[in-house]
Amino acid sequence: MSMAADIATPEAALAQVLADWNQAGARWSAGALAATYTEDGLLFGGRPGHCVGREAIRGYFASYDGVILSGAMALSETVLRSLGEGCVLAQGMVDFAFTLAGGQRTRSTLRATLVLRREADRWRIADHHFSTIPAAPPLGD
Repeated sequence: MSMAADIATPEAALAQVLADWNQAGARWSAGALAATYTEDGLLFGGRPGHCVGREAIRGYFASYDGVILSGAMALSETVLRSLGEGCVLAQGMVDFAFTLAGGQRTRSTLRATLVLRREADRWRIADHHFSTIPAAPPLGD
């Protein structure tokens, strides 16, 4: 299979984005992490608020400078859907492993939804939403 065909599959798109994110996360570089998102990307992360645009996403990751030394994510139970040429939906679970300041290591598992968009040079995250797994259905009080 040619390289052009490889980057066209949803599986290859997700693998490339995860590799890029993990490479940036290994050294916790806010700029490199933000570069894995589209210029108009959306992120619902672990802090309150909604990050809109790559600069806001860079600020989100920079807010962890000095707290997170490195991070890695792996997806599991992932269902992939092509939403059209150059657009992939990935939904499943994400497992995070972080090394924090002081050497503490943490792990967490969350629900994950990513929309990936093919740009001229590579796939990037257009929409990112991670959320905790509820202990019970959210039916109210």
